[in-house]
Amino acid sequence: MRWVKTCKFGDVKGVELGWSPIGYPMMTVYLYMVDDLMIDTGLRHMQREVINIAGAGKIQKVVLTHHHEDHSGNAAALKDILGISVYGHPLTVSKMKGDFSILPYQHYMWGKTIPLEMAAVPELMETTNFRLRAIHTPGHSRDHVVYFEANRGIIFSGDLYLSDRIKYFRADEMISDQIKSLKKILCFDFDTVLCNHHPKPTKGKQRIAKKLQFLEDLYGGIRRIWDKGCEENRIFRELGLKEQYFIKWFCFGNVSMRNVVRSAVRSFESS
Repeated sequence: MRWVKTCKFGDVKGVELGWSPIGYPMMTVYLYMVDDLMIDTGLRHMQREVINIAGAGKIQKVVLTHHHEDHSGNAAALKDILGISVYGHPLTVSKMKGDFSILPYQHYMWGKTIPLEMAAVPELMETTNFRLRAIHTPGHSRDHVVYFEANRGIIFSGDLYLSDRIKYFRADEMISDQIKSLKKILCFDFDTVLCNHHPKPTKGKQRIAKKLQFLEDLYGGIRRIWDKGCEENRIFRELGLKEQYFIKWFCFGNVSMRNVVRSAVRSFESS
């Protein structure tokens, strides 16, 4: 199935994309468009649709929230075929130059990103009606950026939010950095959180605050048990954490709840 659904969030156009060989996609991803600018580019499996969407929308610029393949998958095609300029954090620029590897489940769900030359995003990216401020928010990835539109109270949050409570964590995510990034974003005035997987048109700041509280409680609980000299399995059991075993198996362990504990412990050991 090739899934395309167009949504409106005020003056922002969102397009939900998904792909699956059979049945409904396991996970969809949004890209957003304001004036002649696109925020993220979706999965490469949907390249034909994204090129058509960008062409119809007369897109001239793309900004990426981070390098992950479900966000950057069509950046090279948009640049090569339509001549669109692509921007991102300097770490994204560096990452996208090379042919970074992905796991089989990522190939299956989204497809591989093609390397490209892109430019560092300026602090302010302006269109006719929007002024997007780039804010570095590492944690989900080292290069993660959100884009804040102050006049409209909108955060284009990439994968910073996802949900109020997490059920699993990527192996390379850092819970301590995510906590810092969520605190940073809460200093701004906004109501709309346009997440790339679960957009929240209203009460977005409250949802960000809920995720922060969840992560801080979890991080504190892990620390309390770790300080007693307990190892990973004991911490996992004492906190009553639950593993999504199908997800863990399907993702070869790259995505699991146990990764949260490991991330916190890495942070404690390095402090």
